[in-house]
Amino acid sequence: MSRTDDASRDEVARGDAERAASLDAAFRRVFAAEPAGVWAAPGRVNLIGEHTDYNDGFVMPFALPQSTYVAARRREDGQVRVHSLFAEETVEFAVETLRPGAVDGWAGYVAGMIWSLSTAADVGLPLQGPGGGAPVLGGVDLLIDSTVPHGAGLSSSAALECSVGLAVAELHGVSAEPLTLARLAQRAENDFVGMPCGLMDQMISMLGEPARAVLFDTRSLTPRPVSVGDPAEVEVLVVDTRAPHRLVDGEYAARRRQCEQAAAQLGVASLRALSDRDEPAEELLAGLDDELLRRRARHVLTENRRVLETVDLLAAGDVAAAGERVTASHRSLREDYEVTVPETDVAVEALLDAGVHGARITGGGFGGCVVALAPAGMLDRARSAVRDRYAAAGFGEPEVFAASPSAGARRVA
Repeated sequence: MSRTDDASRDEVARGDAERAASLDAAFRRVFAAEPAGVWAAPGRVNLIGEHTDYNDGFVMPFALPQSTYVAARRREDGQVRVHSLFAEETVEFAVETLRPGAVDGWAGYVAGMIWSLSTAADVGLPLQGPGGGAPVLGGVDLLIDSTVPHGAGLSSSAALECSVGLAVAELHGVSAEPLTLARLAQRAENDFVGMPCGLMDQMISMLGEPARAVLFDTRSLTPRPVSVGDPAEVEVLVVDTRAPHRLVDGEYAARRRQCEQAAAQLGVASLRALSDRDEPAEELLAGLDDELLRRRARHVLTENRRVLETVDLLAAGDVAAAGERVTASHRSLREDYEVTVPETDVAVEALLDAGVHGARITGGGFGGCVVALAPAGMLDRARSAVRDRYAAAGFGEPEVFAASPSAGARRVA
């Protein structure tokens, strides 16, 4: 283990201990009882590989230090009481009454995860309870807090799903592999909440590693830890543009439908099949008469190739060339996939002018964050550049911070 790994683990452990102590005290105030433990799951930033996960493609995210924390204790009456410190609200429901759409708002992600766990066998993901039999999920009291910015495109929803899933599973003696919990969390979001996301967010929230990103093949469900580079030479910067998400639910779903339509017209199961071939993109997409579908498919095809090229370039130490792929990803997301907004475009240009290796919008788009691969030590210069450009454009002040790959879902107390 490197010194970087040790330092990252120590930083996470310190933050976890402080947050666990705070939640323990808050749980006692809210529920007049002692929690059985505290669990956490992180948000994520995706370095490259956007809108590829629901097309069976490649992604390269890493887990953030910012996490959602859950203090919890088991109940035996089938009731769930969940209190959110960030929403300042308590929601109650019964496990046996859970159906898709039965609980909405932030609590829908909690209810959806519990529903997904309790009905896992229905989708061929059976879980084992104590003694090897099927688990019976009773009730639970949950207290939730989070350091993941909400609405910033850093996957606060997956962090909530995975932290709740880990807590509820352990409290009920459920045995499940991390990737299985990730798939159940995705099901909660797809089928209970109604957001047709891919598996990337939940996967990295469960499987994140200190000092590593994860190259994830969403077709084979194969994760591979990869280095982002020597921290003495390269760092990842994130700009929270504070831009509100615009039409994200409907537009995200529309992009997914368009990709499915393109794949059907090309006679392939998913657009990933095109990425396995060596022909030029325009030749592979010649069978698409619709220009819109052609542009959507071109993004997915070229993005998959950029992900694999970026991994190879980082392994070879060519950070500048890897950064070029990151910037090319943004241009593709702006021109072919049409998910950027003025705030993200301005942030990318400001970062490039300031000297980063590459920058792009990250997350589902239509607002949210920008990620940059940068020379080490340029955070202050990048922050000033983005803030100055935002002020000139009349945008609100953004937050700019350095992001270090961190641990995935875990019990912290």
